Amino acid sequence: MSPTRQDAWSQDEDLLLAEVVLRHIREGGTQLQAFEEVGKQLSRTSAACGFRWNSFVRKQYKSGIELAKKQRKEIKKQTVPYEEEYPKEEIREETTSSVTAKNEGVTFQAVLHFLENLQKKAAAASIIEEAKEKSIQKLKDLEKKSYLLISENERLTKNIKAIEEDYRSLIEIMERARKMVVLQEEDRQQKVKFQMDKNGNLERIEK
Repeated sequence: MSPTRQDAWSQDEDLLLAEVVLRHIREGGTQLQAFEEVGKQLSRTSAACGFRWNSFVRKQYKSGIELAKKQRKEIKKQTVPYEEEYPKEEIREETTSSVTAKNEGVTFQAVLHFLENLQKKAAAASIIEEAKEKSIQKLKDLEKKSYLLISENERLTKNIKAIEEDYRSLIEIMERARKMVVLQEEDRQQKVKFQMDKNGNLERIEK
């Protein structure tokens, strides 16, 4: 068993933590399960993962959390209609009624009709399940892209702030240099005076 890590978290580890937690939220799991899963992958304790999520990562993915909750509701909506249309009790009732009918005299046509209905329901369930899997995979792909875009946006925002700070520092340096030039020019002008020569002309002399 690998030792438990206690070093600083990297950006990739934060991204992995966010992806796993949001996936569990979307699929109806718990955050504790997500922390345990991430802990195993990163050789960290689930408590450390939970602390990192609540103290830092969660604040960076507020929109992602809302999106995951909406996706969870959408998945439930796709599942419930099928369960309402083809409840398990319906199959049980048909099976029970067919067994009861056996005692009353079951016809070949009735059995065939019953099997055809089961086949149709099984085909419908297969189509719904396939569509559900495709939707989930598509949501995962879009979610991963959104995480990458959020991370990239954060990086660019930091770069823009650094450029703005450098620009302000440059302006301050230029302003100080301009003031120094103005002061030097004023000082130079104050050191210059004029006097009249023997021919009546003004000449400049240094103080």
